[in-house]
Amino acid sequence: MAKKHQLSLEIPDTNNCKIFRVQDTSIYAEHVPVTCPRLEIIPPGFNQASVINIQITPTNEVSFNYILNACTLGLQSSGCGDHSQILPDGVYFIRYSVSPNDKVFVEYNHLRTCQILNTYFHELCELELAACEPEADVKAQLEDLRMIKSFIDAAKAKVEICHDVEKGIELLAYANKLLEKYLKDGCCSTCH
Repeated sequence: MAKKHQLSLEIPDTNNCKIFRVQDTSIYAEHVPVTCPRLEIIPPGFNQASVINIQITPTNEVSFNYILNACTLGLQSSGCGDHSQILPDGVYFIRYSVSPNDKVFVEYNHLRTCQILNTYFHELCELELAACEPEADVKAQLEDLRMIKSFIDAAKAKVEICHDVEKGIELLAYANKLLEKYLKDGCCSTCH
């Protein structure tokens, strides 16, 4: 039995670039009341956090699985009932706290890579692959795409695991540059 709250969140990746999902995976102490839960998210390029109101059940329980969009994150202010904007790739800073909010909190850096991954997966779909060794040109394209994916993965690791946000952003920008070259030329490292 936990004697104090152990706050934890999961921010799963999604292929739907119009949503941002945050799930509470905290372990709450049984005899310690949960008050003033607060979820704050700062999207890339912003300095101000969007505050998400968290409901506490009548039995004093907190558990949430939020599916947020551009409107709920404060990135879109019109047309919210009809159309959601695509959320930008980049670093999202997430902070979840309960009272006393300055002492009981958890913070995350989440590198959202939805748009670049969807483009990457689309390019994999375009390759003429069979269940055998590919021809040289397809093999070269596959190697290029693997390298791009490795840079995306490295960027995510730098931000979320190593907590090196600047390096992660730099690696993601390079992956984007390689992918743009691949889209333009059909290759990125093997073509000159």
